[in-house]
Amino acid sequence: MSKKSAEVVSVRILPNTTGNPPGKLADAEVIFEADSGPFNGMKLIGFAVWERRGGNGRNVTFPARQYSVNGERRSFALLRPANGELNAQDAVRDLILAAYSATETQV
Repeated sequence: MSKKSAEVVSVRILPNTTGNPPGKLADAEVIFEADSGPFNGMKLIGFAVWERRGGNGRNVTFPARQYSVNGERRSFALLRPANGELNAQDAVRDLILAAYSATETQV
């Protein structure tokens, strides 16, 4: 049995300076910064921070791939829970929202 190395991640926020599309506040990248392991030095892109439609809070969208079935557009999530736990993405969402809030207060 091999020993797992602890993955350490950070989030880079890229503010949306164009205002297009409306409601999109920023893009986000999750950067893997472990000392060793296969994810060291890699980043996962495709996250975005959005203003909620009612102006009441923020939402994070995750990387996804769009495809079409019988002319209907669908989306396939690229980051999925490995253990079947539905709330597994909440920690990533909270991490990205915290990083956005920290970036927002610096500006």
